Amino acid sequence: MSSPASPAGGGEATALRKPEWLKIRLRQTKNFHGTRNIVHGQRLHTVCEEAACPNMAECWTRGTATIMIMGDTCTRSCGFCNVKTGRPQPLDPGEPKRVAEAIRDMKLQYTVITSVDRDELPDAGAHHFADTIRAVHALNPQCKVEVLVPDFKGLDASIEAVCNAAPDVFAHNMETVARLHLRVRPQAKYWRSLQVLGKAKRRGMVVKSGIMVGLGETREEVVQLMRDLVDVGCDLMTIGQYMQPSPRHLPVEEYIHPDMFAEYKRIGTQLGVRHVEAGPLVRSSYRAETQAALMESHLI
Repeated sequence: MSSPASPAGGGEATALRKPEWLKIRLRQTKNFHGTRNIVHGQRLHTVCEEAACPNMAECWTRGTATIMIMGDTCTRSCGFCNVKTGRPQPLDPGEPKRVAEAIRDMKLQYTVITSVDRDELPDAGAHHFADTIRAVHALNPQCKVEVLVPDFKGLDASIEAVCNAAPDVFAHNMETVARLHLRVRPQAKYWRSLQVLGKAKRRGMVVKSGIMVGLGETREEVVQLMRDLVDVGCDLMTIGQYMQPSPRHLPVEEYIHPDMFAEYKRIGTQLGVRHVEAGPLVRSSYRAETQAALMESHLI
C-alpha cells in the first residue's frame, strides 16, 4: 500500500508524482487581496500562510481565513507541519482585540481561530484563547467562532477555560492513526487528544477533529480512529491528503484516490459521526461554516 520512505524528513526518499486531482490553479482576486490586506494590516498570522494551505486562494477569495494566535513559532516539532519551531515571543495582550477588529473588517459570519502550541506557558495558552473568543463575540455578535486548539497538555482547567468562553465549535485534530502518532506527532499522545475531545464534549461543546491520510496508515486503522472519535462524542470530522511541505518533512507514502475519501466519508457517517468532510484537498477548517450550519439546522 505504501511506497518506501525515509524514517524522517523525507530527503532520502524518491518523491511520488502528484496525481491530477491534487493539481490546483491559484487565482488571486480582488477579494483575495482584500482579505490579505486586512490580516496583514492587523499584524496577524494565519494558518493559511504558515501551513502553506492549498485552499488559501479559494478561502481568501470567499473572505474567510483561519487566524493563528499566540505568534508564529511553535514549541513542538511535528513531522508534518510547516509552522516553525523554536522559542516563542511573549504573548501579545493586544492580539485578541486585533483579531476581533479584523473579523469586523472582513464582515465575517463565521471564523476559525487556531494557534501554535505554547507548552512553555502554565496554561498552554488557554486563557489567551478565551480572551480572543470573548473579544470576537463582543465586537462581532453575529459571528460564530470555531476554535482549533492544541491539546493544552491535557490540563482540565485549560480545556474548561476555553469551553467557558463559549465557542460555537471546539476542534482538536487527531492528525493521524494511533500507530503513527509517535512518528508524526512526537510530543503529543493519541489517548490524550481523545481525552481533550471527550472533556470538551462533556462540557456541552460541539466537537470536531481532523486527520491526514497518505502517511502509511491502513484502512482498518482509519476506521478504528473513527470509532474512537465516536466513542468520545465527536460530531464533525475532516479527512484530507497529507502533502509534504518541504524535503525536511515526513514524505508522502501514498496519494489516496478520491474514491477512498468517499468511502471514508460513508463509513464515518455509518459509525455515528454526524458529518464527515473528506477529500484530497480538505483541511481541518475548510468550509467549516458549511459543516456547522448543517448541524445547526439539523440537516445532519
